[in-house]
Amino acid sequence: MTIEELARFDGIDGRATYVAVNGIIYDISSSQLWQSGRHEGGHKAGQDLTEELRSAPHLKSVIERFPVVGKVQNRGEEKQQPVTGIPLLSIIIMAFVTLLMLATYML
Repeated sequence: MTIEELARFDGIDGRATYVAVNGIIYDISSSQLWQSGRHEGGHKAGQDLTEELRSAPHLKSVIERFPVVGKVQNRGEEKQQPVTGIPLLSIIIMAFVTLLMLATYML
């Protein structure tokens, strides 16, 4: 997820509340301390909070209790496409058809 995509998860109007810390994106929607996308009026959801947590009164281990939903994608980094079994299946079918054709002509 890019920083731009992360910004959509700002906790406003019922949207999910995500923050990034050290390249990891956490879903903090369940936290009562992040109502309406803000933490005690200071930190805003939908952002990378790595720098802010360095000066926070609590450790980053608090944020690490929440579910991980992804990683921050650097600019210029391509999105990974899911690997599907279709190309492999096509190769297997082509090999099977070729074997059938060879067996048919050899009879």
